[in-house]
Amino acid sequence: MTMYPGKHAALHPDKPAVVMIDPLGDQREVVTYAQLEDRSVRLAHALRDRGLERGDCVAILSENHPRYFDAYWAAMRSGLYVTAINTHLGLDEVLYILRDSGAKALVVSAGKSEIAVGVAAAMPELVVRLAFGGAVDGFDDLDDVLATASPVRDEAEPVGQDMLYSSGTTGRPKGIRPPMPSLTIDQPWNTMAAVFGTRFGFGTDTVYLSPAPLYHAAPLRYCVMTQATGGTVVVMPKFDAEQSLSLIERYAVTHSQWVPTMFVRMLKLPVEVRQQYDVSTLRVAVHAAAPCPVEVKQQMIDWWGPVLEEYYAATEVHGITLITSAEWVTHPGSVGRAGLGVVRICDDEQDDQPELPVGETGLVYFERDELPFVYHNDPVKTAEAQHPRHPTWTTTGDVGRLDDEGFLYLTDRRSFMIISGGANIYPQEVENLLALHPKVDDVAVIGVPDAEMGEQVKGVVLAAPGVTTGAELERELIDYVRERVAHYKAPRSIDFVESLPRTPTGKLLKREVRAPYLTPG
Repeated sequence: MTMYPGKHAALHPDKPAVVMIDPLGDQREVVTYAQLEDRSVRLAHALRDRGLERGDCVAILSENHPRYFDAYWAAMRSGLYVTAINTHLGLDEVLYILRDSGAKALVVSAGKSEIAVGVAAAMPELVVRLAFGGAVDGFDDLDDVLATASPVRDEAEPVGQDMLYSSGTTGRPKGIRPPMPSLTIDQPWNTMAAVFGTRFGFGTDTVYLSPAPLYHAAPLRYCVMTQATGGTVVVMPKFDAEQSLSLIERYAVTHSQWVPTMFVRMLKLPVEVRQQYDVSTLRVAVHAAAPCPVEVKQQMIDWWGPVLEEYYAATEVHGITLITSAEWVTHPGSVGRAGLGVVRICDDEQDDQPELPVGETGLVYFERDELPFVYHNDPVKTAEAQHPRHPTWTTTGDVGRLDDEGFLYLTDRRSFMIISGGANIYPQEVENLLALHPKVDDVAVIGVPDAEMGEQVKGVVLAAPGVTTGAELERELIDYVRERVAHYKAPRSIDFVESLPRTPTGKLLKREVRAPYLTPG
């Protein structure tokens, strides 16, 4: 599989590599393969001319924008690490990532100028500071720099790597630093593409819709995989349910990637709105990042057909499971069988964490031939991710079980488990039940302190528009859960809120939900 967009620039230079959509859903900018190749070659020269060497790091801080890919491919063809920074972070958090990663270059959009100016003042050691989309104090104009850089590609271009940071919901973000391949840019080098590209049929006829932020691992990696294999990426500035359906029809989208909250938002559109858009060009609709309620996924398959492909993985890419729609129908709730690594379920309540038999629930590890990643500058966290007796088995803290066919079923995050009266309760099960209740727009289920039981189950609900909240709705929702699961798992109480904290990629920030309930007084 070709893993280099420059090859496609030579074959079809005028083909769109990127179609950027504006907030209203209109086409804002098209970047051809010839333009992407020229800009990334010039930027690679500019970075090297300013002192960056193989193994150094270039960071990107920008909303979704075509220039993201200029910076990415410049790093990839220069043997550099590239770090995409969450645009919702504050100055201190951005500075932490820049310093932790050892970034020597920062590419920013004018839309992030306030943070960028603060970075320039606090980090004079940044060798290269480039801005696009407008002037930013302390930064050189990217277009001016590219205009004077060489357009001739080097004969030998060592491949780079992404070095992305976890969402940091448990404190400081963790930098995930994979080893740098000893390969060149025009050789097959991408683990994700090797697993997903072939399985999902990425190629020159692919039109990939990206509705999520590019700083997040999966959207960035799927976009660049599409470009590496010669397809076209359609990038939304942010997710909008109806706009997504409109773009699928308008651009004859073949591939896309979603998170379950996006499915829920689309399913809650009026039926007449959903039915007016033709989504028949979709061949693959990938979803991941969070467990998908069984009822939600079944409704999506009924609507879009058997095109849903689910995978379970992490930014660390320590292992991957995959499942087709057909497999899921016979194994509802599963996230699939191993496609990278070997799944091991271990008992983390014992010091040596023995492997558990089929059907028993425990901590999910992936076995690999060698350690697939380290947490940059944090050997303690790296060690915590490793099995105590098998150092090449690694975990990100998820809990699950295997069936006798090797299908993995996730239960929850280990750290979110509620222990009430000695019983282990996994809140995801209750969240899945409430997610599609017609009077619920969003939900979190958490454990809160209880003097008698240790913890009790609490629901935190954002009601659907126009729904009256209060004791009557609380009772209705609790009874709804009690009718469907064991009574001890049902919320003892429900609080109604104006919003729930989620990242732009749909991940629920559960610790932020719990924090007010853990504060004394």
